[in-house]
Amino acid sequence: MSRQRQDYDYLIKLLLIGDSGVGKSCLLLRFSDDSFTTSFITTIGIDFKIRTVELDGKRVKLQIWDTAGQERFRTITTAYYRGAMGILLVYDVTDEASFNNIRNWIRNIEQHASESVHKILIGNKSDMDESKRAVPREKGQELAAEFGIPFFETSAKANVQVEDAFFALARDIMHKLQGPGE
Repeated sequence: MSRQRQDYDYLIKLLLIGDSGVGKSCLLLRFSDDSFTTSFITTIGIDFKIRTVELDGKRVKLQIWDTAGQERFRTITTAYYRGAMGILLVYDVTDEASFNNIRNWIRNIEQHASESVHKILIGNKSDMDESKRAVPREKGQELAAEFGIPFFETSAKANVQVEDAFFALARDIMHKLQGPGE
């Protein structure tokens, strides 16, 4: 019996992490289906989407897990850190509490994820009116620099830098998987 050839060069598991309501599911929908919904859908437990992309001439299958941000679900998500190669830490630029909570999420990751996991910080809802902004871009940049991780401001609604953020994380992981000289 012939083995079916894989339709990808790399399989990369990514996780979206952050408080409830910051737009994790919207980022995932925008990236996987190029769609956006204004209705708020609470993720119960965990959900995932798959998108295969081409990066630097390689086919990369991204398996992106969307986690529930609510405190009561936090116990569920620790099991899903296992095997995660990359984590997108998401906060809402109009919600300072969600930004302040990023440190807690990072602590959670340090406790439950592999040491080599790649992280990226995302300030979502960058399309919102500046008068509603609670977290200046500079604060996001400073926090990302403190943890030595890349930073993006995105808008799932306006489709701003969503692909850039996912691709940057996937590319970092792919280069690590390739090893030196590839």
